[in-house]
Amino acid sequence: MPARTRPLKPSHLAAAIVLGLAIPGTSLAQDATPASGSSARTLDTVTVTGSRIKRTEVEAQLPVTVLQKERIDELGISSAEQLLMFLNIAGNSSDNLASNGGIVSEEQRGNNGVSGANLRGQGADATLVLLNGRRVATHGLKGRAVDLNSIPFAALDRVEVLRDGASAVYGTDAIGGVINFITKTDYTGLEASTFVDVTEDGGGNIFRANLLGGWGDLDNDRWNVFGTVTYKKNEILRGTDRDYSNTFQADRGLSPDTRGTPFATVFSLGTTGVGATSLLRNGQLDPADGPGSTLRQSAINILDLPGAAGCESGGDMMGAYDHRLWSSAASRYACAWDYPAAAIIQQPQESVDFIGRATFKISDNHQAYVELVGSQVDVEKTFEPNQISSSTSAATTALGPTTWYPLNALTQDTYDMVYDALAAYFGAGNLNYGAPIAYRWRCIACGPRQIETTTKSYRFLAAFEGSLGSKWDYNVGLSRASSKSESTLGSGYHYTDSLRTILGSGLLNPFLLPGQEQSAAAMSALDAASAAGVMLYGGESILTTLDATFSGSLGFSLPGGEVLAATGIDLRREEFKFDGDSRVDKRPIFNAPFDESNILNDVSRDIKALYAEVYLPLLDNLDITVAGRYDDYDGFGSTTNPKVSFKFAPFDGVALRGAYSTGFKVPSFNQLFNGVTETQYTGLDLADPATCPSGIANPAVAGCESIRPVELFGGKEDLQPEESTQKSFGVVLAPVDWLNVSVDWWEIERENTIRSAPRDILIQYYDVFAANWIRDASGEVVAIDRRYINSGGSLMRGIEIDGNVMGDLAGGTFRLNLNGSYINTFKTKALETLPYTDNLVGDYVRYYNLPIKWKHTLTFTWQKGDWSHNVSQIYRDGYNDELPVSVRNNSYIPENWNPRVSNYTTYNYSLVYSGIERMKLTFGIKNLFNEDPPFTAHQNDFAAGAAWETRIADPRGRAYSLLMEYKFR
Repeated sequence: MPARTRPLKPSHLAAAIVLGLAIPGTSLAQDATPASGSSARTLDTVTVTGSRIKRTEVEAQLPVTVLQKERIDELGISSAEQLLMFLNIAGNSSDNLASNGGIVSEEQRGNNGVSGANLRGQGADATLVLLNGRRVATHGLKGRAVDLNSIPFAALDRVEVLRDGASAVYGTDAIGGVINFITKTDYTGLEASTFVDVTEDGGGNIFRANLLGGWGDLDNDRWNVFGTVTYKKNEILRGTDRDYSNTFQADRGLSPDTRGTPFATVFSLGTTGVGATSLLRNGQLDPADGPGSTLRQSAINILDLPGAAGCESGGDMMGAYDHRLWSSAASRYACAWDYPAAAIIQQPQESVDFIGRATFKISDNHQAYVELVGSQVDVEKTFEPNQISSSTSAATTALGPTTWYPLNALTQDTYDMVYDALAAYFGAGNLNYGAPIAYRWRCIACGPRQIETTTKSYRFLAAFEGSLGSKWDYNVGLSRASSKSESTLGSGYHYTDSLRTILGSGLLNPFLLPGQEQSAAAMSALDAASAAGVMLYGGESILTTLDATFSGSLGFSLPGGEVLAATGIDLRREEFKFDGDSRVDKRPIFNAPFDESNILNDVSRDIKALYAEVYLPLLDNLDITVAGRYDDYDGFGSTTNPKVSFKFAPFDGVALRGAYSTGFKVPSFNQLFNGVTETQYTGLDLADPATCPSGIANPAVAGCESIRPVELFGGKEDLQPEESTQKSFGVVLAPVDWLNVSVDWWEIERENTIRSAPRDILIQYYDVFAANWIRDASGEVVAIDRRYINSGGSLMRGIEIDGNVMGDLAGGTFRLNLNGSYINTFKTKALETLPYTDNLVGDYVRYYNLPIKWKHTLTFTWQKGDWSHNVSQIYRDGYNDELPVSVRNNSYIPENWNPRVSNYTTYNYSLVYSGIERMKLTFGIKNLFNEDPPFTAHQNDFAAGAAWETRIADPRGRAYSLLMEYKFR
C-alpha cells in the first residue's frame, strides 16, 4: 500500500507447438532482458520505458517488450488498436471500436470513437500511454484514458511495452503497465507509403497513405527538420455483412429481447385506467389454453397468430419472439427483430494525423528540439432505428396515449386489418373497437440512428537535452496537449413533440409489410422533425506539463560497477471541460442520449511530483534498482510510491528478475463531478432482491416478478484514490545463442477500486447495499443507485511466457517464437471487509475485461535474401458463456445450448520483398481460413456483439493486405 503523508481526498497449444509457428518476442519484439549480463557493458546506454536511468537495454531488470515498426508492418498491423488486439499482454475488454457501437451503458457513453490500451486486464484508465516518453491528453469526452486513434502510428519507430507497474516512475494510472509509442527523432530523405487491407467478404476495408520528409544533418548542418502526415480510412462493416451476426439462434440460447418490430406488435398496458381504453384492453385469453386459464396474452403480433403468415413475413430480420427463453409467457404471439444485425460491426473512421520535429544542435553536448503532434479523427456510430413503445405516461418525453395508433379516416383500413385478425382468433368480446392501439414498433422509416464524433488532438513540446560534464545527462521539456471531442446527432433522431404529433395523427403506419411504403406526407413530416446536426455533447481534456530528468553516475562504484541514479520533477496541470447539452433549443429529442446533467466548466487540478531512482550493481551478477516518487495533488493530498527491482545471474545463460512496487490511480474528473443521469432498465430478467434473493426474474416464483426501474449513474465527490500493489518474479534462460526463454509470474492487487456500482454486487450483497434500491411509498423499486463508488478490490495473477529459437534453414535464417499469457487468478470483492469471490478466470464478464485463461501467438519467420515469409497463429481460450435468462431461473434449457464459448484460433501469412531499389513490398493474408468469431449467447443491450465476442475476435474475416513503401532519396 502506498505510504501517504495525508489522505487523498476529492476537491489448441500442443498443436501450435508442433506447427512451429508471435508477439512479443524476438520475432515481432525483443525482450529487453537477456539471461547474461556480462556483455551488456559494451553497448550504448539508452533510456528504456520503466526507468529514468540511462543504461544498456540488456541490463534492464524489468520485462520490457520492444516492438519494431518494420515487424509490425510485416504482420499487416495498421493501427494501435490492431496492435493491442494482437498483444497477449493486452486485456480482452471493451476498449475497441467494435465494443462501443450501438446502445451503450451510461458508464460507456463517453467512449464514442475511442480505442484504449488495457494491459494485464486492468483497464484503459489504469494503463499509462506515453508518446516519446511523455504523457498526452486523455480523450476529450471522457477524460479518463488516451484515445489510441490519435497516435501517429505510421510515424512510429518502435513501441515499448512495460509489463509491470510503474507509479514509482510515472505516477498515476501506471498500474497495468506502460505502453510507450516512440516516433523517429530525426530523418533525412523523402519516402511515401500506401497500405490497403481488403476483406474477402466485403465491408470493413482499410486504406492508409503516408508521406515522410526530412532535411538537415545534425552532425554537419547542426539541425534537422522532418515531418510526416498520414491519411487513413476504415470503411463501414455492417451487421448484415456477416452471417455470424444473427441473434435468431434460440436453440443455442440466443434470441432478441425486443418486441419492437418493423410490423408492430400490439400491446396491452393494464387492466384498469388508461390501459383498459386501448384496443387490446387488459390482454387476451388464448383459446389454445382451454377453459379455466387466466393467462392473458399482452403482446401480440397478428403475423404470428395461428393460420397467419408468420413473423418472418414481416421482413428479413423479423422472427418469432422466444417467450420461453425470456420467461415471458404473455408474449407467446409476439414477434422479434434482429436489431443487432442492423447495427455496425466496425464503425467507419477517417483520420488525418501529423508529426513535425525540428532539432537544433546547440553544441556538441546540448541540443534543443520542438515537436508538434496532431490528429483529427472522425467516427460515425450507426445502429438500429428507434423503437416506438407506447406508454401510459403523460410526460412530455414519453409516447403516451395521445400517440397510440388511432381510428380515423386515414387509418381505417389498417386499423380494421389489425382488429379483424385479433377478433378472428381471440374473439371480439374483450376487444375495444374504436380505442387506439398501443403497440411497440421499430420505426424503419425514421432511419438508423447515427452519432458522429470528431476528435481533434495535439501536443506541442519544447525541450532541451544534453550532457552535464562527462557523467550526467539531462532532459527538460515544456508541453501542452489537448484532446477536444464533439458528438453530433445524425439521422434517426427526431424532436419528441413533432414525433408525438405525427404518431397521434396516424400519419405514420406501424403495420406495413415488406414492399409497402410510408406515404409521402409521412416522410415529409419526419424530415421536418429531424434533429440531425444537433450537437449531442462535447468536451476537452488539456494537459500542461513541465518536466526535468537528470541521469548519471553518483561518482562511486560497487563490486558490480558504477552506481547510477536519476532524479527529476514533474509539474502538471490537468483541465477538463464537458458540456452534456449545449443547445439553446432545449426541446426534447426522442431517445437522444444527451448528458445534460453533466456540465463541467474548466475543472482543474495541479500535480507536483518529485522522483528518484538508484541503480546498485552490488555484484557482477547481482544488481538492484530502488525508485520512489512523491506526488502531491492540489486539493487531494499526497502519496509516496516505492519500487524495488533486481536481476541475479547465478550462471551464464540464467538470470532471475523480480520487482515489488505500489501504485495509485486518482479519480477522473467525471467520476468526481458528473451529475446524476437516469437510464431505463429494459430487460425482463431483473427481480427485487428483497423478495427474490437471486435477483433473477421468474414469474413462476412469488416475489420474483420482473421489475424495470431506472438506474442512476453519476459522480461522487467523496471518492478516494485507488491503491495497488504489484509483484513479479521471473527467470530468463539463454543457454545457447540460438535459444532463449523467459517466464514471468506477476500479481496485481487493487484496493478501493472506483467503479460504477455493479448491479450483480448490489443484488448479491443486498443487505449491505439496501439503500441503493430506491423505493416509492408502496415499497416498489423505482430506481437503483449505481453511481461511482470505492468498492472493495481485485486480485489478478498470471504467468507470461516467451520462447525463441533461431538458426539456419534451407539457405536462409529462421526464427520461431512462442509468446503466451496465462491468467490463473482473478478475484474481486465488493467491500474491503468482505472476502474475495471465487476465481472468475474463464467466466463470462459482461462489461470490461474478459479474464480468459490462456492466449498465445506463435510465429515462424524464414528469411533468405530479399524475401521474408511469416506465418503466425493467434489463439484465444474459450470461456464459460453468459447464461440465458431461462437457464438462470431454471425454467427452460434450450436444446443446443452450450455453456462454453469455443476457443478462437486464426492464422496469418505475410511475404516481404525488398529486391527493388528504394522499394519494399509487404503482402499479407489475415485469418487464412476465414474463421468466424466464436458464438456467444449474448444479445447486445448495453454491451456490443450479439452472437459473437467483440473483445476477442477480429470481425472482418479473411482479408488481404498490401503495403508499398518507396524512398525517393
